[in-house]
Amino acid sequence: MSGGDIAGLIAAGVFAVLVALLAVPIWKLGKVFDELRSAVRVVGDGTKPLIDEVTSTVSTTHEQLRKVDGISSNVSDASANVSALTALTAATLGRPLIRIAAFSYGVRSALSNRSTGGSGRRSR
Repeated sequence: MSGGDIAGLIAAGVFAVLVALLAVPIWKLGKVFDELRSAVRVVGDGTKPLIDEVTSTVSTTHEQLRKVDGISSNVSDASANVSALTALTAATLGRPLIRIAAFSYGVRSALSNRSTGGSGRRSR
């Protein structure tokens, strides 16, 4: 055996030790990836029912909002009708009531002037 052969054997031995030292972390990293894969699988399996439930909840909420929209539309129509009815009532009964009030005030004033025998003017 020559000096080059011995150097080659030493280099091969060092390389074998280096490979052995690097194999342990690579082996542990493989186990970490296996655990990570199983964790992702568990999360994925647990997420599907949650997504289905959220989809159902959103669908139900959409139906309820559609009903509320119909109710608010009906309330808006009813308030417009009440406003129109109030305006009609004020126009129909407002002026005659004012005239009746003015007439009754005039009758009251005339009767009070007549009973006091006054000159048509009240004293203050």
